[in-house]
Amino acid sequence: MKKYMLKLALLSGVTMVLFSCQKSTLNPTSTTALDDKTAFATLDRIDGQVKGIYAAIKSGQVLGGRYFLYNDARAENLVSEDPNRVTVRAPWEFSVGSSDDEPRNLWSNAYSTINRANLFLDGMEAGGNAVAGAKATEFQGEARFLRGLSYYILVTTFARPYWDGNGSKRGLPLRLKGIKGPGFNELAPVTVAEVYTQILQDLDFAETNLAATVADATARTTRAHKNTAIALKTRVYLSMRDYPKVITEANKIVSTTAPFKAPSGVANALAANITNLFTGTSTDLENIFSMPFTVNDAPGTQNQLGHYYRPSSAGGQGIFSLNANGVIGDTKWTKADDRRKLIDTASSKSYLKKFNSGSPWLDFAPVIRYSEVMLNLAEALARGNAGVDARAVELLNAVRNRSDKTTTYTTASFANQAELLVAILQERNIEFLGEGIRSLDIWRLGLDFPTKSSGGFIVTAIPSTSPAYIFPISSDETRLNPLISN
Repeated sequence: MKKYMLKLALLSGVTMVLFSCQKSTLNPTSTTALDDKTAFATLDRIDGQVKGIYAAIKSGQVLGGRYFLYNDARAENLVSEDPNRVTVRAPWEFSVGSSDDEPRNLWSNAYSTINRANLFLDGMEAGGNAVAGAKATEFQGEARFLRGLSYYILVTTFARPYWDGNGSKRGLPLRLKGIKGPGFNELAPVTVAEVYTQILQDLDFAETNLAATVADATARTTRAHKNTAIALKTRVYLSMRDYPKVITEANKIVSTTAPFKAPSGVANALAANITNLFTGTSTDLENIFSMPFTVNDAPGTQNQLGHYYRPSSAGGQGIFSLNANGVIGDTKWTKADDRRKLIDTASSKSYLKKFNSGSPWLDFAPVIRYSEVMLNLAEALARGNAGVDARAVELLNAVRNRSDKTTTYTTASFANQAELLVAILQERNIEFLGEGIRSLDIWRLGLDFPTKSSGGFIVTAIPSTSPAYIFPISSDETRLNPLISN
């Protein structure tokens, strides 16, 4: 037990460790362990702790790469070219076991982020801080945003979808206080609904207290502001199938008519050309929230998106090629579409080149883009109208027409609501290829994960009733916490 808690302490940052994005503090020898009082003594130290929470969530095991890879690997658009289980093979073939690295590392690193956020929030609430008022609550808003995002990552990976029992199924241990020592292993999971309630409480707090505008383009893209929290809430409510709430939240940052843009706060809007978003480190206003990297905090070879998606001829390993029977085979996805420019061919196979900077693959990892908020809103509007919702069509058309000037939808393009929804879901499939969205859509809608194959190895369809539909709880957790089981 003591050995485990020592490991937990190292992972969770139970000592207050300062992190800075400044080059002068990236050398590990300058990292300083501080006691609780010293850690909150200056503005820079408080800011450094918040940066430490961001550093934790952008671990290669979470938003540095693997969370996106797991979600894309489980869907139908990728072909695994490497049978090595180290390189995301198990999620692709739905053979993940509780003792495998995938659930163990994602679980521990996400909870490490949560613990860092909790320790920070505990310290801020204890008083004696160098900041007060709006600045203090802004920092707390960032911490709560990252805690809410971490719980969303966990609940969408390790728990049943909300639609299964209306949130009544087994959720997660809800840890809301920082762990500083042994004796906190045993904690029963709450329900899925209770996890979502906490996520939304964190995001509501974040929306209220985060900065409305951010002058620096990099900070605007890589640290949370009001619109970041709102955008994530549209995804959370979509996962809950609470479509009226999706509409309410999205309407805060999507104008009622084209050209669509945020009417307040950061002026988020669609980029003129989608290819501009994938140039390595884009801070375009469409890029609402992304994970940035430097050579000092690159997520590691086995986690980097470009390493997996780019072929050897482009410096990657070509671990995943694009499935000809997946979305790239859709004949309605025309050759004139600019998104086809983000795909290339090597050795007669197709590969994604959204992440194309070359080793050590420092491309921003996109967590949420404005086009997703628009399509979240389009889907919610479409589901709320028994006919063909005109605004939903307009939003869908804006995203498609941005990349494909030859395609313009009207309400007459769809015979009924069902046809419109099919088009919206396929647009999401095209737009967010390689960005970790497709499996989330399958999961929240209760669809089967489609059949796929590689080199004669066939993965049969995974129905929503299968235990493999979600990841098993980490064996580390079940071994040390007897109050949770798979």
